[in-house]
Amino acid sequence: MSDTSTPLAAREHARAQAESEAARVLAKPTIPATDAKDLPAGVDASEVVWDQVLGPGDYASAVLERGSRLRLLDLEGDASVSLLAYNADDTQERINTADTVKVQWQAYLGEGSLLLSDMGRVLLSILEDGCGHHDTFCGASSERSNAARYGHGGNHGPHPNARDRFTLALTKHGLGKRDLCPNVNLFKGVRVDDAGNLLFEERAPAPGQALTLRAEMRVLVVLVNAPHVLDPRPEYTATPVRVTAWAGELAPLDDPVRNSSPERLRAFENVEAYYAGTDVGTSGGPHGG
Repeated sequence: MSDTSTPLAAREHARAQAESEAARVLAKPTIPATDAKDLPAGVDASEVVWDQVLGPGDYASAVLERGSRLRLLDLEGDASVSLLAYNADDTQERINTADTVKVQWQAYLGEGSLLLSDMGRVLLSILEDGCGHHDTFCGASSERSNAARYGHGGNHGPHPNARDRFTLALTKHGLGKRDLCPNVNLFKGVRVDDAGNLLFEERAPAPGQALTLRAEMRVLVVLVNAPHVLDPRPEYTATPVRVTAWAGELAPLDDPVRNSSPERLRAFENVEAYYAGTDVGTSGGPHGG
């Protein structure tokens, strides 16, 4: 434990923390975002609204307009990204992983999957998935879980946990710990065996895997790149991930994701009713009447 009992000791502690933080941060956001380079095919730099690389333990957040595309690129093949999403205009509405699984009759996310809110609306849809290994079961790491695995789990130590990182990001948007909810984990898969046990999928690093999502509502997206809570490795492992977002078109009525199942269509219709001002309540979710 560092000594902070005197002003001089406290100063040294603060400077040491700053040096540790600077060493861990791989890259600051591209400012302006339109200066971003090496963009996905067909994306013009003038359309880019967010470009940033998250190193191990880093977090970031942004509000994305409807139709925006969000690409997560696993640069070295061992990223571990926890994601939360909120209706940016009414943050009481937020991602609901239980409904995301239940409504779509599928616990394993992939191309064409939706991330649903607690109001039966689709916040984000997965347009492209070059990974195929994600997790809706386990939630985020905590100070306790990281301390058990790495010997330390505090927010400003060498092994920051995802829950506290989420909280830091949320405070920048007027939210806090009470606004945390179950998240999804990307680039790290978990499967359930026949006995109901959760099994972490260990696999070799695969650099260049990418995931592209589309914002179906105006969303606040919060990301943390920290090891999965079930990752058995003793090293704090979460390789850099590049986050890039750009303006895009809304899903058309003949969109293949929108029309891929009756349940998904209803989730899109709930969004359209919300923005048209004709929403009469969706407490029953996309299955509701």
